[in-house]
Amino acid sequence: MRVAMYYNNRDVRLEELPTPTIGPGEMLVKVIASGICGSDVMEWYRIKKAPLVLGHELAGEAVEVGEGVSTFAAGDRVCVLHHVPCNVCRYCLNGDHTVCETLHTTNIDPGGFAEYVRMPSINVDRGVFRLPDEVSCEEASFVEPLACVLRGQRLAGFRPGQTILILGSGISGLLHLLLGRALGAGRIICTDIEPFRLTKAQQLGADAAIHAEQDVPAQVRELNAGRPADLVIICTGAFSAFKQALGSVDRGGTVLCFAPTDPGVELPIPVNDFWRNGIRVMPSYANSPADAVAALELIRAGRVPVRELITHRLGLEETGLGFRLVAEAKDSVKVIIRPHG
Repeated sequence: MRVAMYYNNRDVRLEELPTPTIGPGEMLVKVIASGICGSDVMEWYRIKKAPLVLGHELAGEAVEVGEGVSTFAAGDRVCVLHHVPCNVCRYCLNGDHTVCETLHTTNIDPGGFAEYVRMPSINVDRGVFRLPDEVSCEEASFVEPLACVLRGQRLAGFRPGQTILILGSGISGLLHLLLGRALGAGRIICTDIEPFRLTKAQQLGADAAIHAEQDVPAQVRELNAGRPADLVIICTGAFSAFKQALGSVDRGGTVLCFAPTDPGVELPIPVNDFWRNGIRVMPSYANSPADAVAALELIRAGRVPVRELITHRLGLEETGLGFRLVAEAKDSVKVIIRPHG
């Protein structure tokens, strides 16, 4: 089968690998749509494992199921999770599925930028979801990233009527915008350095879109009746955004670090001010199977119109172009790879 082999952000090659064979409890999935995630182009994170086949936002068709699989059959349209938790460790039982050791060690074979993927038995058990008739495979490829966004807003304690500031209007920032709008945000303000993405944020319902090189904390207060934001979501690794976030959050508010910085970066936090004002700073990484179920339902119900985020549809042989588009972060939002055309 054909795969897009990642060497670095500027070197993604079309290569051949054997089509995976499946064993008991496993599933072979024909990949119909696979999205390029912002984390796929975090070169410092990915290159240490290169060469490898990336891609974890995918949906397709089950073409073969292994012995003992009774909940799925060949021909089922499905979306999948690449990382799944054990559901029985102390972390899972406490609701902290994304720090489960099993979640950090499970994966699909070889990755979504391939014609076919093998789903291990544990993934079939808790990380494969049958698609409703009204959800396309392209839309279903958003289940994993939307599940991450849903978990982040839930953990941050978002409540309807609150003001959200989203720093970075790439794919994760715009998903936070769409979800916040669906869940009843009072006002949503987005930032970015690219005019294309600022325009996209406004088209998708942002109340304001600010160029990130402006005085963001001051602009937020001006747009929000003199108040900072209740929830500030950082969706870019730019260190300047982290500093802007600390100056843009209201008393009793939350700063959600949805994106990481480069390795080794430390963020000075005004502990005394935050202690007195009840401000939380928290991260959010990945999602749980329950988040994926909720994300799929939001897409099915049309509450989060993910199709509007797709800017490019490319064949497997064009995956290298897709990586460059996402890494440049200019005139693209979601790039979908379609291995079978």
